[in-house]
Amino acid sequence: MTSNHLISLKDISVSLGGEQILSNLNLYINDKEFITLLGPSGCGKTTTLRIIGGFLEPDKGDVMFGDKRVNGVPPHKRRVNTIFQRYALFPHLNVFENIAFGLRIRKLPEQEIRQTVEEMLGLVNLAGFEKRNVNSLSGGQQQRVAIARALAVKPKVLLLDEPLGALDLKLRRDMQVELKNIQQSLEITFIYVTHDQEEALSMSDTVVVMDGGIIQQIGTPLDIYNEPQNAFVADFIGESNIIDGIMVKDLCAEFAGCRFKCLDKGFAKGEPVDVVIRPEDVDVVPVEKSMLSGVVTSVTFKGVHFEIIVDVNGFKWMVQTTDFEEVGSVIGLYIEPDAIHTMKKSAYSGLYGDYSSFSDEIDLLSDVSYEEESVSDE
Repeated sequence: MTSNHLISLKDISVSLGGEQILSNLNLYINDKEFITLLGPSGCGKTTTLRIIGGFLEPDKGDVMFGDKRVNGVPPHKRRVNTIFQRYALFPHLNVFENIAFGLRIRKLPEQEIRQTVEEMLGLVNLAGFEKRNVNSLSGGQQQRVAIARALAVKPKVLLLDEPLGALDLKLRRDMQVELKNIQQSLEITFIYVTHDQEEALSMSDTVVVMDGGIIQQIGTPLDIYNEPQNAFVADFIGESNIIDGIMVKDLCAEFAGCRFKCLDKGFAKGEPVDVVIRPEDVDVVPVEKSMLSGVVTSVTFKGVHFEIIVDVNGFKWMVQTTDFEEVGSVIGLYIEPDAIHTMKKSAYSGLYGDYSSFSDEIDLLSDVSYEEESVSDE
């Protein structure tokens, strides 16, 4: 039977140093797809990338390229190429020869090499840089050379392991746009690893959210953001207020001591749920027109909006608004039905979503720093 998937990982498990890194992972990647593996450090995303590239063998499971099992096939015999955070350019070669390196290994004709290198330089906006020493280039330019070198050999799949991590914020955002444009113009598969949510949401066709060696959710950026499947995903992708709730009945959820109309159904009557409300979806209104009211405990200016923390009966909500509110003032909060998203309880329930824990962590860090200074003074 022929598979429609370009790459399939089937029941992949990996242990390193006695620690379980991946556990029965299943992942299917389509041709010409920009797919991002997203998660915190140690979640297994780079290990997954290394298995696809052939740099690591799974303890269990099958790695399939189309219908062909490639377990044991070395990296240079797979139609993949990899770009790492450290670009690994050859310092003794100029820009042209760095890009031409893989082509020379394949003993291609000089005319074809020159034509391909020129094409790649144009693709990454480095035309005219052929004779430059790579050590004279900026970080962003070096990264473009690494991309051009990886693409010159025409891989079927490009693996990118946090390639923008060493760049400053503005350059990183510029390169996000360029990488997406390159992927679309070449129509090849990009498999991208990052812990940066903005990168994942802005570039990807598909996002794979991972934690603890397990895939937590797969979906489009919009699906992942608007319909998280558990509290980990809701918290990791952007900011979220995550509150204990109960589904009173279809289209009616109870939380924070009030009942709210919502758009969710299919839960058992009275079933405990996690309720997710994004900070930008909470409207600040006069108390007399509000569903909930609370005391403003902090205000942070973020440029486009204010990020305010509101204490509602001991639970601290984050609200993003363009209106300034004074610390200590009492404000009303209003939530539309389509801003309320309910999720089944999970192992992550109760771990995220109350912004009092954030300020507690800051206080704890301050205490530790003070204690360390006191010890050093002694």
